[in-house]
Amino acid sequence: QVQEGESGGGLVQAGDSLRIACATSGRTSSTYGIGWFRVAPAKEREFVAGLSWSGGTTYYADSVQGRFTVSRDNGSNTVFLHMNSLKPDDTAVYYCARRATPLLSRSYKHYIHWGQGTQVTVSS
Repeated sequence: QVQEGESGGGLVQAGDSLRIACATSGRTSSTYGIGWFRVAPAKEREFVAGLSWSGGTTYYADSVQGRFTVSRDNGSNTVFLHMNSLKPDDTAVYYCARRATPLLSRSYKHYIHWGQGTQVTVSS
């Protein structure tokens, strides 16, 4: 079974920064990129940020634009989500998954091989 592995979550205060990681198992040629999603209490799964393997194109949800940044370590096939100026509304379980379409999709329906998630809690 193919599984991604998220790590790096934790408890921080509003305004702090945090970096979480998605450790991929390789096989990136079979998909087009990676996506970050989050599930907050009492809310549906929400797209956060995406990265394309080819060219490193990144794109973001409006709610995190300018605060979050996706990057990739090409040597380890690890994808990072750098979160700055965190807000209590960012509190959620964060998941990464592989994008199965060449389009810059924001829909979870176009992603496969989800990880187990990592908890990010932002206190006010």
